[in-house]
Amino acid sequence: MGSTYWVDSHNRLSFQTAFRAIHGLPELELASICVNLTLFLVFLLIISARQLFVCVGRIRLLKDDAPSVAGSSPVRRTGVGDGETRDVVVGTIFKFSLFCCFYVLFLQFLALGYDGIVLVREAVSGEVQEWTVLCLPASQGLAWLVLSFWTLHCKFTACEKFPLLLRLWWLFSFLMCLFTLYVDGRSLLAEGYGHLSAPVLVNFAATPALAFLCFIAIRGATGILVMRNSDLQEPLLLEEDSACLRITPYSDAGFFSVLTLSWLNPLLSTGAKRPLELKDIPLLAPQDRAKANYKLLNSNWEKMKAENPSKQPSLAWAILKSFWREAFRNAIFAMLNTVVSYVGPYLISYFVEYLGGKETFRHEGYILAGIFFSAKLAETFTTRQWYLGVDILGMHVRSALTAMVYRKGLKLSSTSKQSHTSGEIVNYMAVDVQRVGDYSWYLHDIWMLPLQIILALAILYKNVGIAAVATLLATIFSIVVTIPLARMQENYQDKLMAAKDERMRKTSECLRNMRILKLQAWEDRYRRELEDMRSVEFKWLQKALYSQSFITFFFWSSPIFVAVVTFGTSIMLGGQLTAGGVLSSLATFRILQEPLRNFPDLVSMMAQTKVSLDRLSTFLQEEELQEDATIVLPRGTAAFAIEIKDGEFCWTPSVPRPTLSGIEMKVQIGMRVAVCGKVGSGKSSFLSCILGEIPKISGEVRVCGTAAYVPQSAWIQSGNIEENILFGSPMDKAKYKSVIHACSLKKDLELFSHGDQTIIGDRGINLSGGQKQRVQLARALYQDADVYLLDDPFSAVDAHTGSELFKEYILTALAAKTVIYVTHQVEFLPAADLILVLKEGQITQAGKYEELLRAGTDFRSLVCAHQEAIGSMDIPTHSSEDSDEGVALDGPTIHHKICEASVSNVDNLAKEVQETASSSDKKAIKEKKKAKRSRKKQLVQEEERVRGRVSMKVYLSYMAAAYKGMLVPLIILSQALFQFLQIASNWWMAWANPQMEGGNPKVSPMVLLGVYMGLAFGSSVFILARAVLVATFGLAAAQKLFLMMLRCVFRAPMSFFDSTPAGRILNRVSIDQSVVDLDIPFRLGGFASTTIQLIGIVAVMTQVTWQILLLVIPMAVACLWMQKYYMASSRELVRIVSIQKSPIFHLFGESIAGAATIRGFGQEKRFMKRNLYLLDCFTRPFFCSLAAIEWLCLRMELLSTFVFAFCMLLLVSFPQGSIDPSMAGLAVTYGLNLNARLSRWVLSFCKVENKIISIERIYQYSQIQSEAPAVIEQSRPPSTWPETGAIDMIDLKLSWWEEDWDCWENREWEVYIDPGLVPALDKSQLGDVIREKDEKLDAPVLESGDNWSVGQRQLVALGRALLKQARILVLDEATASVDTATDNLIQKIIRTEFKNCTVCTIAHRIPTVIDSDLVLVLSDGRVAEFDAPMRLLEDKSSMFLKLVTEYSSRSSGIPDF
Repeated sequence: MGSTYWVDSHNRLSFQTAFRAIHGLPELELASICVNLTLFLVFLLIISARQLFVCVGRIRLLKDDAPSVAGSSPVRRTGVGDGETRDVVVGTIFKFSLFCCFYVLFLQFLALGYDGIVLVREAVSGEVQEWTVLCLPASQGLAWLVLSFWTLHCKFTACEKFPLLLRLWWLFSFLMCLFTLYVDGRSLLAEGYGHLSAPVLVNFAATPALAFLCFIAIRGATGILVMRNSDLQEPLLLEEDSACLRITPYSDAGFFSVLTLSWLNPLLSTGAKRPLELKDIPLLAPQDRAKANYKLLNSNWEKMKAENPSKQPSLAWAILKSFWREAFRNAIFAMLNTVVSYVGPYLISYFVEYLGGKETFRHEGYILAGIFFSAKLAETFTTRQWYLGVDILGMHVRSALTAMVYRKGLKLSSTSKQSHTSGEIVNYMAVDVQRVGDYSWYLHDIWMLPLQIILALAILYKNVGIAAVATLLATIFSIVVTIPLARMQENYQDKLMAAKDERMRKTSECLRNMRILKLQAWEDRYRRELEDMRSVEFKWLQKALYSQSFITFFFWSSPIFVAVVTFGTSIMLGGQLTAGGVLSSLATFRILQEPLRNFPDLVSMMAQTKVSLDRLSTFLQEEELQEDATIVLPRGTAAFAIEIKDGEFCWTPSVPRPTLSGIEMKVQIGMRVAVCGKVGSGKSSFLSCILGEIPKISGEVRVCGTAAYVPQSAWIQSGNIEENILFGSPMDKAKYKSVIHACSLKKDLELFSHGDQTIIGDRGINLSGGQKQRVQLARALYQDADVYLLDDPFSAVDAHTGSELFKEYILTALAAKTVIYVTHQVEFLPAADLILVLKEGQITQAGKYEELLRAGTDFRSLVCAHQEAIGSMDIPTHSSEDSDEGVALDGPTIHHKICEASVSNVDNLAKEVQETASSSDKKAIKEKKKAKRSRKKQLVQEEERVRGRVSMKVYLSYMAAAYKGMLVPLIILSQALFQFLQIASNWWMAWANPQMEGGNPKVSPMVLLGVYMGLAFGSSVFILARAVLVATFGLAAAQKLFLMMLRCVFRAPMSFFDSTPAGRILNRVSIDQSVVDLDIPFRLGGFASTTIQLIGIVAVMTQVTWQILLLVIPMAVACLWMQKYYMASSRELVRIVSIQKSPIFHLFGESIAGAATIRGFGQEKRFMKRNLYLLDCFTRPFFCSLAAIEWLCLRMELLSTFVFAFCMLLLVSFPQGSIDPSMAGLAVTYGLNLNARLSRWVLSFCKVENKIISIERIYQYSQIQSEAPAVIEQSRPPSTWPETGAIDMIDLKLSWWEEDWDCWENREWEVYIDPGLVPALDKSQLGDVIREKDEKLDAPVLESGDNWSVGQRQLVALGRALLKQARILVLDEATASVDTATDNLIQKIIRTEFKNCTVCTIAHRIPTVIDSDLVLVLSDGRVAEFDAPMRLLEDKSSMFLKLVTEYSSRSSGIPDF
């Protein structure tokens, strides 16, 4: 009880006693204290004046410079001058000065701590304490705290001279040290060691440091060297929006602006006038951008991996090492906030005693009210700075981790890609990175909870004595019980994330192949499969949410349990409770219950974050491509362009047989090398080994110069055609035109509505296969590389275009380049300097065309197969009189003749084909196209976003989604009953206990405790009911919304998928759905809870002092106005944030799909920069959105703090006895929580409206215009349909957009053939391939079929068609990527097995279609010809004849291009 007496006695010291004690200090100490405090006040005055002048100057500058801002150029801000950059070098003198300051600071705090401990010991032993001994070390500690950090600040402002006041302060400190040394020296000589004390020892130890600082003060120079360069200007961002060149005012805001968040006022003002756009949002400061944070985190991560390769590196530790400064700064605000929040509960007992008539000193009531007000004010400001700080920390972590995941995705090896699908990697970015970033909110709770418990125990010890021990035990019990709950939560989260990954993988796959699903009528089957996957996910979601409900109930009950234990123990030990002590304890429990209630969230978040960190860490440590797989030499440093020595490569290292083996090759600079072989022989893998894509087992690969790569499966980026061709290179008009010509793209661009500015849909959906291939070729040609690797570039184009491409592209444009091209078209082989024949992963033959033909074996079989295909064509002969340009061909003997057609013949044939339409028609078409370009919209539009308030329809649709909204009133009723019983239990304790010590209680202790327990635990029952109801409501609504969106998306017409990037849909089914699953129901429940709590607080306060209604009503009006003002901007910011997420996911999906192409061109850095830019575009509105929330909460809390202060003044001003002190204390107890509840209410409301945007976005995709019903009962055909396999197209017009009707002209054509289909695996030439695999038919097919060659994938699709037994078979370039021999076999099978089936074949190989019953020839989107092939071949003006002639002349004699 001694410490209690000491606290009480010191709280009651009069000002006169304090003044006499200070006046009794030695003159030297008194002088030191006064001068230090005076200099401290001067420092504060200078800082305040400087901030005032800065603000005034900035306002004037904004007015003067407003017109010139738009014309300025983006330069890096340096604080020195426009366009001026500088390098700062910190010298040894500054470092030593800084060390001396912190050394003296350490000594002063050491002395302060020592003297404080001595005083505490004296107090415990009952001795009289001289508290004035703390004055000197406290004042000096404060002084050196300012001096140390002021010195450190000089480094960040790059000061070359120390400030004058700082130097004067150092001089004074050294002089005082000398005087003190003189006095202490004399005393030591006179009194001996008895004079030694902590201040004396500290003074001796600090003398050398102070002497050095005195020398620096006289010298003035800091030792910081600033090197300026005014000629260098650097752009802020390479791709920054030119409309916005302003950096956020937060980067250089003054103290007052940062404290009040007024730097955000201009943006909010703009948002209140009109809907915000991305260009309105200022740029991030350089230190907040994704690039800076990524570099910092990646550097620490790589260091940790390099330091101990055998040890598993900790991603959490790398994050902490990277961002510890921000975390430490937030910790300071968190600690200050925690300390000041307990000032009110500590003083309540004194306030109740004062109202009861016990006044210790004059004006005690007003002084107490002032302390209450000051503490709440400090709590308000520190809370907002703390919350904004953790938001910024989370933002930095998310940006850095997203960039690391993206970079890793670009570098994943083939083995690693097999274990991480693109859907899983999207989840790493969408969910796991988000969780790790969100953990910044819970980072400080780990150490703050013990601190809060210690402060609470100190207050409780003052109020209930030794019963505080029971509080501690009850609190520990409440926390320990959560350990099994945490493990359960972690297990559920693991399972939930695994199920979500699987669903996302399947969703991504379905979206990529939606055209196939719809053409095959498989969408319902795959939708049901996704619904089944969602059911598995939903099962774990149920367990997670219901377990979370019970955890919530447990921890909302924990403060009640702790209070009951505390009061029960105090009563049993015979202690007397007073109204003031009980209210002080209840206020303490109220503060303590917040961290205890949040503890389940902390436990859950720790479990979730650990899971996410483990997943991210595992992914970031996955194997990357071998850096030494290919040795790249500078241009001109080697005799050979490509050299492979004894190469052995394998896609899957565990497979005993390598993919490629025994590869030996030397390619001289400027050579043309052709690669041929059957399907699955390893041709594409051969190109991959040159690029370093395939894991190298042994050997060496050298490439001299830069490379360009054209993959077999075209990879086209979303964007316009020009961007795809330039591929990051600057525009050179002459070069660009020559590339367009070489790739035969000029005519295609004229047909497009916007020319080369036409936006390409997702994965090039609005381009034909041939157009995509030629855009790829143009991209490679424009890069002007040294080595060109072309994987089957002519398979997707017709005979004429293929000839043109080979002549203009390979033989002309790439005449001086090294070219390796894979091809199945034998006619392009003779032009090669070297032909490589691959079989089963080995080069079986190598040489020139004639040499290989003479050698026979594999190459001869390929050529014979080609000749067989040509020989099968029966082409009529036209006399020279009939056609001057026609080439006489002799049917079966055509392949024995040498074609006499030269390049001019090819040109003439092409010219004839092009001149089919008259010049007048062409001119009319061109003018028509040009006129339409200006008014046509692009295929892919910017993502739609709703503007203005979220429609009430969205809220109502969500409410009605679960049990038609019947649970909503039950949730509100449960929360209202909880709040009522909570207030009743507190009122009971305040009313039943005496106001002063020694007073008589109104009821017996057992009745007191029994009623309190009944009311308190009764309230917890309703919390359980509310938690379960919210979880039930959320689960039902989330599932209904998901199914509604999924079914609507799958029923959407194909035009929706053509014009909507997959990233937009994935964004909704991933992030938005996660928000609906896990966030929105609890946000709504929290909003209802906070609203009812706020009503309860105001009701209790008005019950005691109704006069506060005079302020509450205007405050409510002001709050609503500010909330409306804020929401105008916040709503748009959140929508912009949602929209800016989609491009990040879309780029990621594209980059993963085209990683080989990106790496082949060496463009990893450019794509990484693009990703960082998109991250900044997302972070800009996100940061402003976070700051806007704090802006609003700060103003709301300030209003409520003034209302609370007004209430306190009213209570103090009332005559004693006019109000019940117990009830007044209860009002103060609830009033202490007013600002926190009000800001929480506003925050809940705003976050509900912001989060509800996810429902709005899902609702958008639940209202997509549906395609025609799957079944129309009155039009349902008989079960035997189609009986004849007829296809009728009458007056058909098709377009990417509805207003463009001129793509197909009015035509009528019909096909009639009897049906019949016999499925067989061997017929698709896959039997032997599958038999060789260990798993046989269970052999895995990876995402996009990446572990099968493109030709094999086409055969799989063909086999699937064979097995379907359909009446109509449509083959769209089904054999384009297979060799001629395989194609011949397949064509024979189709002709025999499908003779009774309607077969529609789209092909560029003439032998594939020559024996069809009818041939349809298309030109520029119009039907040019439609007739039997023999009749078309007999017509000398037929376009089909010209195509056949072109193919025959090219193929039979294999012309010398």
